[in-house]
Amino acid sequence: MASTSQFEMRNGFGREDITLANWRTRPYSFWSFRNVGEMVRSARIRSGDGASLPDQVNNPELLSRPAASGASRSIAELLEQSEVDSFILSKNGQVMAEWHAPGVDRSDPHLVFSISKSLTALIAGILQDQRALDPSTLVGAIVPEAANSAYADAAVQDLLDMRVSLDFDESYLSQEAYARYRRAMSWNPPSSEGNDEGMLSFLSGLQKAAHPHGGVHDYLSPNSDMLGIVLERAAGERFPDLCSRLLWQPLGATADAFITVDPHGAPRTAGGVSCRPHDLMAVGQMLNNGGTANGRQIVSERWISDMQQNGDADVWARGSQAVFLKTGRYRNNWYQVGGGSNAFLAAGIHGQFLYCDPDTGTVIALNSSQNEPQNDTTDQTLLGLFAMLSKET
Repeated sequence: MASTSQFEMRNGFGREDITLANWRTRPYSFWSFRNVGEMVRSARIRSGDGASLPDQVNNPELLSRPAASGASRSIAELLEQSEVDSFILSKNGQVMAEWHAPGVDRSDPHLVFSISKSLTALIAGILQDQRALDPSTLVGAIVPEAANSAYADAAVQDLLDMRVSLDFDESYLSQEAYARYRRAMSWNPPSSEGNDEGMLSFLSGLQKAAHPHGGVHDYLSPNSDMLGIVLERAAGERFPDLCSRLLWQPLGATADAFITVDPHGAPRTAGGVSCRPHDLMAVGQMLNNGGTANGRQIVSERWISDMQQNGDADVWARGSQAVFLKTGRYRNNWYQVGGGSNAFLAAGIHGQFLYCDPDTGTVIALNSSQNEPQNDTTDQTLLGLFAMLSKET
């Protein structure tokens, strides 16, 4: 009988038990979301010299507070029950509390899923300010391979605002189109027929829905993967290198980030970025600081103002995500809370959040390995916690 490995003793399962068929489900996701490079080929987003990981700030008094007004469970209990892996709260650039699930190393990178869309949008904004990208340009003019697809006559801004007319179903557990999409990005096991497409081929085959571009808000991840290809073509540089040069190194990130790529090197800019929670928090702090970090303007105040102010509340209310934020808006791949709040956020499935409130100087970075891709009740509970912490701490 084989002896139990240290990996199995630490995690409760063997490394050989984790496959492309199960890596996004518990219990395996608790490990795989922090070790994505072992599951899917990944490119490095270099941090340069970077900064040191700061000392951990333990704040048991804050974490023992009720998770909501009148709630019986504490903040720490809510985090544990919500399958959160890491939680960091900062105010005006100072970390107020940090919590990690048992077994999580605070230096681990973590897959942030669709927060990747928001990071990619920052690169688009920087290129726009450098006059290397015009958001009114049609995608087909930048990516000729998309000439016979829905993207041919969609503007780059339509990609950023999720207002592309696309005949696609964003059903994460679907065995049809979404499974084919995940095979194209190398996130699912290859098909038995062996004829899986790469990312660009898959995207270039997607067709238009009945409505025109620029109208309905319809959250569809392929739009952001196409955005990554658009940025590479516009800049003449691979996305991992572009992100390193324009964002990760100027930010002073504490460690390299990573992004999954398909067999041809196409980046999964819709959901493939992994980074340390502290570096994710630093992105939020930079935005709260008007786009500056380390005395350097990284993202322009013009772009941040556009992102915060120019989402269409009426379009949001009629769109596919209205249940997520009742008074929300969406602009440049970032969510605005609305309803009198200036808070904005990035979010990803399986419980990933970057919450920013410039009025109170609050930034919250939260990474999870929730078994369900999406749970509206858990999302609303965590959003309520963020709003409470923003006001009270």
